[in-house]
Parts: sequence; C-alpha cells; structure tokens
Amino acid sequence: MLGHHYTHTFLETAVASVNAGCNLELSYGTRNNVFMHIPQALAMGNITLQMLRDRVRPLFYTRMRLGEFDPPAMNPYSSLDLSVVQSPEHRNLSLEAAVKSFVLLKNVRGTLPLRARDLSGQRLAVVGPFADNPWVLFGDYAPVPEPQYIYTPRRGLEMLGANVSFTAGCSKPQCQWYSRAELVRVVGAADMVLVCLGTGVGVETEAKDRSDLSLPGHQLELLQDAVQ
Repeated sequence: MLGHHYTHTFLETAVASVNAGCNLELSYGTRNNVFMHIPQALAMGNITLQMLRDRVRPLFYTRMRLGEFDPPAMNPYSSLDLSVVQSPEHRNLSLEAAVKSFVLLKNVRGTLPLRARDLSGQRLAVVGPFADNPWVLFGDYAPVPEPQYIYTPRRGLEMLGANVSFTAGCSKPQCQWYSRAELVRVVGAADMVLVCLGTGVGVETEAKDRSDLSLPGHQLELLQDAVQ
C-alpha cells in the first residue's frame, strides 16, 4: 500500500492492514517490516488488543493444524527424504503434469511430438540460451533448481538416442554477446533444428517488468539466423 501511495508510512500501513482484516505480512526484510509497527499502533490506540487477538487466532489455529508445534516424531513428513520425493512414482507424476501443461500454438505438418523411432539417423541441432541451462528454466517463486533432476531440451533429446549437436549461441537469456559463426556451423549440419528462447527471471520477474514483449538481446537475431 505504501508503494501505491495509499498510505505514507509503515505505521499507517500496519494500521490500515490490520483494520482491514489482514493478519499476515509477506515481508521483504527482517528489521523494519510493516507489522513490526503493530505494537506502536496498539500503544497509540489505532488498533485494539481484542482486534489483534482476533487477527492472530486463525494464524495459530492453522499452524497447530499443520503440526508446527508437535514433536518432529509425530510429523509423518519428517521421515521423508529424496528417495521418496524423487521416487519413480513421483517423477512419473511430474512428467505427466509437465506434458499436460504444454500449450502448442502451431504444429505444421504434424512435426510434433518427436518420437524416438523417427529420430534414428536424424541429425538434431538444439540451440539457444534455454537449450541446456537448467538454471534458467524456472520462473519466479520456483524452488531452488537441482540440476541432477532437471531435464533440459538437450538432455531429453539425447536420452532418445538422437544425434544431437548443441550450441547456446549466447550463455544467458540477456543474450548480449552472440556467437553467430558457431550457431551457423551447428545448424548447417542438422536435419532438424530446435531453437530454445525466452526470458527467465534474469530478464523479467516480480518488480522487474518490461515495456515490450520482444526477445531480449540478440535472441531474435539468433532465431532468424537459425531459420535462414
């Protein structure tokens, strides 16, 4: 609310939020958060002790239901490790969710999906800053990537037994430095080319908006060179 000029100080924001029924702050710091001013608001009479108790009660009720105050031995999730989280059943479910979430905008001549039996003897070129970089494949508010569990386009195609050549063209989504010669060399020898482009959180994320939808840096040039 402060950033939108609805209030002028953290104290005013705390008062307005609590009075409006907000009982949880998504804080961006640890020393001077908005709700750290609640004691001052209470002392000034801007909010009442009963109101504060009413706001806190559902928070602790929820935390109790989640078992946050139980001994760890009582929490069945405490015993889970990567052998469970990364079990074949969970990985297959993640794969199914990923496959069903794709949006195919155009599929000329039924090119997709690529099948292993159709790739035998084919030379594939996988190019672009998103072709083999697991760190840029996640959006905002995603968990910390674990590369060993991430299948980039290059890694996935290699698992199909395809003859894959690769070049990023530019190492980061910003694509400020672009190696056209390397791209032309890899693409020129291929029967099929997959160009992997995008933005990623290094280019746009919460509080980092862009004024247009164009591909960043030299990515458009990379795409045009691959098509040419």
